[in-house]
Amino acid sequence: MHNVRAARRPVLLALTLLSACAASVLSPDGSAKPVGGNAIGNFLAGRFAMSEGDSATAANDLLKALAQSPTDPDLLQSAFMACLDAGRPETVKLARQLPDNQVAQLVLADADIKAGQWQAAEQQFHGLPRQGMTQLLQPMLVAWAQLGEGQVDSALSTLRPYVENPRFRGLFALHAAMIADAGNRPDQAARLYRIVETDMAEPNLRMTQVLASWQARSGQAAEAERILAALPTVAPDLSIAMPGMLANVTRRPVPNAQAGVAEAYFTFAALLRSQDANDFALVMLRLALDLRPDFTPARLLAADVLLNEHQPTLALRMLNDIPASDPLIAVVQLKRAALADRLGRADDAMQDLQRLAHDYPDSPLPDEQRGDILRTKQRFAEAVTAYDKAIARISRPVPTDWVVFYDRGVAEERSNQWPKADADFHRALQLSPDQPFVLNYLGYSYADKGRHLQEARDMIQRAAERRPNDGAITDSLGWVMFRQGDAKDAVKTLERAVELEPEDPTINGHLGDAYWATGRKIEAQYQWRRALTLNPTPDDAAKLEAKLASGHTDAVLSGQ
Repeated sequence: MHNVRAARRPVLLALTLLSACAASVLSPDGSAKPVGGNAIGNFLAGRFAMSEGDSATAANDLLKALAQSPTDPDLLQSAFMACLDAGRPETVKLARQLPDNQVAQLVLADADIKAGQWQAAEQQFHGLPRQGMTQLLQPMLVAWAQLGEGQVDSALSTLRPYVENPRFRGLFALHAAMIADAGNRPDQAARLYRIVETDMAEPNLRMTQVLASWQARSGQAAEAERILAALPTVAPDLSIAMPGMLANVTRRPVPNAQAGVAEAYFTFAALLRSQDANDFALVMLRLALDLRPDFTPARLLAADVLLNEHQPTLALRMLNDIPASDPLIAVVQLKRAALADRLGRADDAMQDLQRLAHDYPDSPLPDEQRGDILRTKQRFAEAVTAYDKAIARISRPVPTDWVVFYDRGVAEERSNQWPKADADFHRALQLSPDQPFVLNYLGYSYADKGRHLQEARDMIQRAAERRPNDGAITDSLGWVMFRQGDAKDAVKTLERAVELEPEDPTINGHLGDAYWATGRKIEAQYQWRRALTLNPTPDDAAKLEAKLASGHTDAVLSGQ
């Protein structure tokens, strides 16, 4: 059986904002002149190190190249970005040589902020072009700089037009509220926080922290708890952090203007991340963490972006310095364990998760994550045991708990415990009736076993309506059509599935079976041969070879 496959989006390499041009310098007459061999070698070595996520080595190599060719604009830009990523002190010096570079402007403004030169920082922020998404960032930065100068009224006036604009009202109201809060304007802060709550489509971690803190500091402890309690309904993995967040709810989330500028960078990074602009999101997060190294939500977001960029080592490094006293430490530890497993250190991950389960006896998440690790390693019986422990910690299942029943059902099905798996899949559907992954897996299982075929088709059809471009679900729909004897429609559906997932051996094999059943034997044999080139499981490979060797008509028509 094929598992649910998550779509993976292509992304850019983090922070590789390097020119594709060969390194060169300009002679006095303006003509290009090649740089020396050592400079080119260092430049290429630096670019390679940057593409591998090794910013420290990249910075060293590119600084060497720049020393040999100090007027080359490509080297200067590349060295600057590498130094920024590596946190090198040369970053500010290089930024001063890049007057037209927006990131360099931000670096210089941040240097002014750390020196207490808020007016100079405000001037730098005013110089940013207001175009594209930068037009959202610039007023936030200006307003926080004005707060740093002690000009609370000016800061609020800067943001007022944006708060009055319905398009981004909630976003700017949040920053205006935090400015009023930090500037000891409680009445204005209260009004602005109410706008944020009204405008908030669904809670997110940072907005929840800020709103709950305001309510708690305003004497509304019950309201603060209600706001925090709503967060796991949309982000179940954060449920384990509830005790830590409640214990620290009266802590002011943005204590000063410097932290506010970091907050603006974080907000902008989250917007960029939602647009798949991961490279620039990382730049913003580096700037945020330079101003506020203890900004854990920024570290968590940066780790997620780096993992999406296939940089698990850097993602883990981003989380390693977070202290045990942090309110979000339990979430951090779960992510560290997942990254350790990703890096081939499954034993370390399992030990960390066992300790976490001991420290948080009311949370199912550590045992659930242990089950996930065991399941991906095809240790299905052990995974079931881990999921059993996780479910035993759930006193009253809620809709978001569908996933642990689904995961246990998968492990039970793969360890030949079908009655238990069937029950768990139905329990998952009771909690989340329209969950497409459960509908697909259960429907496919029925089809594969030749049971309840019409019910299976109905379930998979519902899943396909919710995820029409999911190749695995489309394949399941074609497969149940085939098992019902509807080979003609199965061919059309399976051809669509192959378009969506051309490298999947199971789907290609299914299409071959449907072709054979409709008399298209040459095309069937082609699909089976193609499936063999796509790394099928040993069992599936043996079935494909048998079909090719003898036609195996009876097996094909019975769906074997």
